Amino acid sequence: MMGGVIAVLAVLLIVFGANALKIVRPYEKALVERLGKYRKTLDPGLHLIWPFIEIIRKIDMREKVIDVPPQEVITEDNVVVTVDAVVYFRITDPVRVQYNVARFELATLKLAQTNLRNLIGDLELDETLTSRERINTQLREILDEATDSWGVRITRVEIQKIDPPRDISEAMSRQMKAERERRAVVLEAEGVRESAILRAEGEKQAAILEAEGKAEAIRRVAEAERDKQIELARGEAEAIRTVFRAIHEGRATDEVLAVRYLETLGKIAEGRATKIFLPVETSSILSSVAALGEMFKEGLTERAAERLRVATGEEIEAEVAAEVAG
Repeated sequence: MMGGVIAVLAVLLIVFGANALKIVRPYEKALVERLGKYRKTLDPGLHLIWPFIEIIRKIDMREKVIDVPPQEVITEDNVVVTVDAVVYFRITDPVRVQYNVARFELATLKLAQTNLRNLIGDLELDETLTSRERINTQLREILDEATDSWGVRITRVEIQKIDPPRDISEAMSRQMKAERERRAVVLEAEGVRESAILRAEGEKQAAILEAEGKAEAIRRVAEAERDKQIELARGEAEAIRTVFRAIHEGRATDEVLAVRYLETLGKIAEGRATKIFLPVETSSILSSVAALGEMFKEGLTERAAERLRVATGEEIEAEVAAEVAG
């Protein structure tokens, strides 16, 4: 008899322990209800409750997603489009999400469908297709505000696709194709224009450089010719100074000068000129020539011949020096 009682107590103890010990996982929180009334919230870990008197309700605190099924929405310009979206949410207060709303996910789904229809109904088709980010932001703000009393935070809303009718899609495709062709034509025309401008600028620059090169060449040729004339003038001046110095240092007589004068006249006569101009002051030179003729007739004295020879040799040396200097 005693053994049966102990066995029954052992079974009851095992059942009591199995119902009294509760494990809450890291991503969960547990609500403890005693006799149908909320008592406390349990954090993750091992907890002990009174079995048959207290029960727990576990709430998953992880972020979840609600798939909003595709629905047809009429835009402001009366175009029917099919919209598909997803809603991401996270439970922030397990008490309110448990006791303030029933079937929270269904309520959020219907709320998202209704507000999505309202938002797109205020936009035209072109705005709807190009304003996804704005629709996502506005819908998230509306849902977050509506679900705040339920202890839920809407983290983000994403529009998966917006499908216009087939005929609208084909018209948009043709419009896009025409726009791309227009852009191609414009780009090609701009390329041709830029090419022509660059070619003209290149030709202009080449002409400028060529003109500058010619001007520089002419300037350098002129400078070279000027330097040549200067050097020639300097050589002639030096030759004249040398001859003049040689004449004065050699103390040439009028007879020697007369001989050089006659030689010079001979060289002038050999030229191509048809006219020969003689200097006006020729009386003294001609007198010297006459005296020279008399000297040759009468015969030169030894002293006069030596003097003439010395003067002529120095003059020849002076001419050679002038030619070398030139």
